[in-house]
Amino acid sequence: MKKSLTILYLFVCFSHAVHAQTIPLPEHPRPDFERPLWQNLNGAWQFEFDSLDEGLNKKFHEGNASFTHRITVPFPWGSALSGVADKSDIAWYKREIRIQPEWQNKRTFVTIGASDWETTVWLDGKLLGKHQGGYTPFSFELTPFVKYGQAQQLIIRVDDKRREFTLYGKQGYGNARGIWQTIFLEARGKEFIDVIHFRPDIDKGNVTVTVYAPEETTADQKINVSIQTPTSPIVKEVTLPKGKDKVSLTIPLPQPRLWSLEDPYLYQAEVKLNDDVVKTYFGMRKISVVNLPGTNFPYVALNNKPVYLQLTLDQSYHPEGFYTFPSDAFMRKEVELAKSIGLNGIRPHIKVEIPRKLYWADKLGVLVMADLPNSWGDPDAKMQHEAEQTLREMIKRDFNHPAIFTWTIFNETWGLRTRMEEDGKRVEKYLPETQQWVASMYYLAKSLDPTRLAEDNSICCGAGHTQTDINSFHDYLPGWEWEDHLKDLTEKSFEGSTFQFEEGFKQGKQPKINSECGNVWGYEGSTGDVDWSWDYHRMINTFRKYPEMAGWLYTEHHDVINEWNGYWRFDRTNKFTGIETLFPGMKLNDLHAPVYISTGNEISKTVKGGEQISIPLYISSMTETDYGSQLNLSYQLQLTNAIGETIPVAKGSQVVSYQPYIQKQLESLSLTMPDQPGLAILTLQLEDKNGAVLHRNFMHLEILTDKKLPKTEIITVAPGAFTNASFSKKQWNILEGLKVNGAGEGYFEYTIPLDSKMDIGAVKEAYFLIEISAKELFVKDQDVKERTDVNFMLGAKASPSGNPNSYPMTDETLYPSKVTVLVDGKTALTTTLPDDPADHRGVLSWHYQLKDKKLREAGSYGYLTKVPVSKAQLKTAVQNGKLVIQIKTVGDGGVAVYGKSFGRYPVDPSLVLKKR
Repeated sequence: MKKSLTILYLFVCFSHAVHAQTIPLPEHPRPDFERPLWQNLNGAWQFEFDSLDEGLNKKFHEGNASFTHRITVPFPWGSALSGVADKSDIAWYKREIRIQPEWQNKRTFVTIGASDWETTVWLDGKLLGKHQGGYTPFSFELTPFVKYGQAQQLIIRVDDKRREFTLYGKQGYGNARGIWQTIFLEARGKEFIDVIHFRPDIDKGNVTVTVYAPEETTADQKINVSIQTPTSPIVKEVTLPKGKDKVSLTIPLPQPRLWSLEDPYLYQAEVKLNDDVVKTYFGMRKISVVNLPGTNFPYVALNNKPVYLQLTLDQSYHPEGFYTFPSDAFMRKEVELAKSIGLNGIRPHIKVEIPRKLYWADKLGVLVMADLPNSWGDPDAKMQHEAEQTLREMIKRDFNHPAIFTWTIFNETWGLRTRMEEDGKRVEKYLPETQQWVASMYYLAKSLDPTRLAEDNSICCGAGHTQTDINSFHDYLPGWEWEDHLKDLTEKSFEGSTFQFEEGFKQGKQPKINSECGNVWGYEGSTGDVDWSWDYHRMINTFRKYPEMAGWLYTEHHDVINEWNGYWRFDRTNKFTGIETLFPGMKLNDLHAPVYISTGNEISKTVKGGEQISIPLYISSMTETDYGSQLNLSYQLQLTNAIGETIPVAKGSQVVSYQPYIQKQLESLSLTMPDQPGLAILTLQLEDKNGAVLHRNFMHLEILTDKKLPKTEIITVAPGAFTNASFSKKQWNILEGLKVNGAGEGYFEYTIPLDSKMDIGAVKEAYFLIEISAKELFVKDQDVKERTDVNFMLGAKASPSGNPNSYPMTDETLYPSKVTVLVDGKTALTTTLPDDPADHRGVLSWHYQLKDKKLREAGSYGYLTKVPVSKAQLKTAVQNGKLVIQIKTVGDGGVAVYGKSFGRYPVDPSLVLKKR
């Protein structure tokens, strides 16, 4: 019998494990508020669209109607992971549930993490309740209708008709229709806990715990609080008095272990109200504002220490799940990705973020700027009610997440402008009464949560701040504009200034923080898919010159349907900057280093051969770490000459005086340029006294000179000087022939003139040298152009390569092209060009862009290709007075030819003759 029971037990456990694996997101959705008795209802539900809104009249809620679809909950309908299309604004869900007999002495609730927008729930036809809103959890009690151990029907109707006052946010990227967060059953005590809030005080070494009941109690209730510390548990008891719905107690925590970015320690806690038990956690940390040491520049502070904010805008969208991620592991990875490149925070954008993702930010030590979603209608009474209610609920739910350092209430004045007619024209205005309401929302946030900062409006596009703890601004610029722009901002921003504030409001001692930046909207009509790393490098170099700026927030973590400037693709596959190839050992993390050496805004410069130049240097330390009083800055100058040879030119080092938080211009680096044409890279490496590398950086120098290479004759032709070309799809030139493109199957032919008196006997080696790549025909280069009069926030889509400025950045998807190079009609080389790439390695393609806010294949480059020319071929060519080179595709992968002023190498198509 014992053996049989053991087998049964194992079978039940195994069945439970299999079940847990077969439903999506099986984990408890609230690690910060978890009861032991719960049942996850994610997975397959019966589903029916109700486009004519007939379900109520047809009594769908009574459970007798047959539903014709199956949906996978909790993915919003219309998403690929849901398994159903988006065919209606209204839909119904139905599934069988069984409440365990063990729950009979408890109260049973169904909780939905989030459902957009009006959600009504029935059990066996009995109405449980109705909720309006799209982002925060709600619960309905089942207890009076439960038949323990028996099958019952849970039926849900969701009405997601567009209403202008609802907080639609950026659902144009993928509509969060219906249930989009975990739905679950849970057993609560007869009297139960509604909310638990922890208020840590690191200065006094204690935490204040406030426990809320759902309503005023009818009798005194004992509440037990247990906190696990690194040494031993602390247990305290407090009485919730009759007639009250909350009680607070302050618990000393001797020598508290602080939550920090380096050590994100979480205190585990358990709170009991009679037979109701909730597991939760909190972090001992403090958010405030302090001056950067040695300056009067206010910074956001964590545990009384300034933090230089290096954040990213996180659209927090998934291509197949929209608002909902496919797994807990995916959410963890999202946070890990940001941390892996040296960022210290994320801004989940225009979305109340999923609690488990916030949990991973808490657990891994990544700061969160928490956004309230926006409406797209007028700021009327309905919209204001919706915004206020959602703000209250998100702060209530997320109060205990130590990672959250600020509440961002509005963004770019979206949903705050009133549409009206003025002088016969339709206009939208940010009215003074709306500004006062926005200020009241700031005060509401501060009253609900005095432990964090609050930002009234993350401003852009002419609007200003009202009351705010952060003096934020949005700017999207080409890389070359950041120097003048930051200089102007720092001069105009000071205590008492009205710059970037609405009338009647002014700047106080708020940190000045960029809360959206990048190049994506910095060019005419936006960039489309383009290398972000070049402008980013210039931007970060410039930010580190201006410590008045307490941080920045780059747009963005990952691509979305209309922006392709993410660190990662929409599917989270990799993009490649090429930085690590240009300077071995350097990574993107170096651009986020605590100690930074900047050469200023210029990261490429044209100089003359033999010229003595001066490179400005700036040191910026954003850390309290003491690396000693002196650091070592070493440099190397390396030249790639006109025939692609790499030559070391100079190297050296200098001592840099150091102290934590130093912000200083250093003595400039004086260098003599080699008197050879080419492209030089200057690499900089900063080390501590033990040789540990603290930071790497680099810049490029294009060197122009008429000096010839010794024992070398170079006969060049410009890329655009081809004598013949034919391609099946298209042929076109960039910047008057600095680069030429051929898409499809075809060829370029170049004729190189030769002197019939050439001394062939003096030639040791002959070869043809050219920089070439594959050439994809992008949407922007096709005859049919994409529409630009569309609203991406409301669901419009675009091609990554459709924008005139675009040139898709190098990523994991390759576009190879096989080519054959013929010398005077004979095959000399067949090779496969791996890709049609564009990234930081396309130095010259960036360097020669015009400063007119338009991009022309910026960052694109090719592969240096050496084609041997035999003595016999050279002899024949000299006799004929010319050498004919044909670059011909094998297939339709196309080919692009780069010249000395475009691409990666300072090389024109050239016949190179090495002399004895």
